[in-house]
Amino acid sequence: MTDPTAAPRPCDLVIRARVAFLLDDAGTVLGDAAVAVVADRIVAVGPAAEIEAAWMPARRLGSSRHLLMPGLVNTHNHTPLMIVRGMVEDLSFAPAYTPGIPQGDALAFEEAHALARLGVFELLRFGSTTIVDFYRHPEALARAAEEAGLRAFVGGRIMDADNEALARGEWHADAARGRATLAEAMDVVERRRAPDSLVTPILGPHAPDTCSPDLLREVATLAGERDLILHTHLHQSPMEVEAVLARDGRRPVELLEEVGLLGPRLVAGHCIHMSDADIARFGRSGSHVAHVPVGNAAHGSVAPILAHEAAGAGITLATDTKSGDMFEAMRMALAATRIRGGGFVRNAADVLGWATRGGAKALGLADEIGRLAVGRKADLLLLDARQPNLAPLVDGPGLLVHSANGAAVDTVVVDGRVLLEGGRPTLFDGDEVVATAETVARALWRRHGHTPLIA
Repeated sequence: MTDPTAAPRPCDLVIRARVAFLLDDAGTVLGDAAVAVVADRIVAVGPAAEIEAAWMPARRLGSSRHLLMPGLVNTHNHTPLMIVRGMVEDLSFAPAYTPGIPQGDALAFEEAHALARLGVFELLRFGSTTIVDFYRHPEALARAAEEAGLRAFVGGRIMDADNEALARGEWHADAARGRATLAEAMDVVERRRAPDSLVTPILGPHAPDTCSPDLLREVATLAGERDLILHTHLHQSPMEVEAVLARDGRRPVELLEEVGLLGPRLVAGHCIHMSDADIARFGRSGSHVAHVPVGNAAHGSVAPILAHEAAGAGITLATDTKSGDMFEAMRMALAATRIRGGGFVRNAADVLGWATRGGAKALGLADEIGRLAVGRKADLLLLDARQPNLAPLVDGPGLLVHSANGAAVDTVVVDGRVLLEGGRPTLFDGDEVVATAETVARALWRRHGHTPLIA
């Protein structure tokens, strides 16, 4: 209880809201609430009147027209692949396997940086405060996240398969490519390992079918020596499963177990085309699924996410360079459980947990982010409750999942720093980022023989 006779203490921010969703284990929802922030930490959460009486902020944010919640944790992205948006969704399940599009190897460093800036801008604008991002030119990805102020886990796309052959449905190992992509990834690991940085290096072998077993073993050894998060695609398509069976005589998840990649440090994207035995093997390991329900649905797939959860896997959510809107992903994730016959055993509160606490746990930040609580990092969102799709507000969590969208995000704070206010970024010129990425993308598509229809 606040002592009414005590003088207010100084703090950096007081953030007020009509409603605060703490996303704690009890599902606490506070009306007319506020949080106080000192440096990068939340120091008080409670009724607005009490917080205002106890704290003297350098700056105030929020109002009675805002909803307050923890920042979203988006666990699978390739930000430069914004270049393919609207161009490949009707062609194939993944850009790396699609002929005629600009592949990662086609990007110069500055082109990758320009496109990554666009991808990061969208993720920030729609409320992702922590992201996982891996692709070619990982230092370009790291710089884009750093310039925007996001908390980011960044890695290089490690693979020794030939991209052009992949797009033709052929698998050819290229040892030189494997050495080059691993060296590129390890350069970022060595360059970016700073304890006070918001950018954390990871290792990202692309997929079991695009990495030879020897390359996967080397990645597993390096990750173990340096205690790094691992990120990959896994059981993304029947093509991947068939290719690994033909090459190695085992299913992809069996291969990852054999080489030492399964375990609590692994976050694996998709995990769709798995047998019951595959799901059990993955779950026993304590690995985590980066569930991409919107992207999966776009090519006709639904991941068995409730079976993964029951088997012991951690569940996280991601957008995978589709719309960048985690509210849309939450909504589709819940629908996907019902499409697969899960009925109403999961609800809005569950998928909010996947989008926040689930990602935090997978990335080793379970005690730092994912809920609003004293001592946690000040990573949070304010939504504009004047948006028509955020009314009427009766209880709240269901409204966030079933009706909200990223466009309602008004303010984003990461590590106590205001990165978005009034829907506009504070650390960079959003209009310039969009214009530059557009110029780069058009040039890349022209180099690949495609003339844009729109001038």
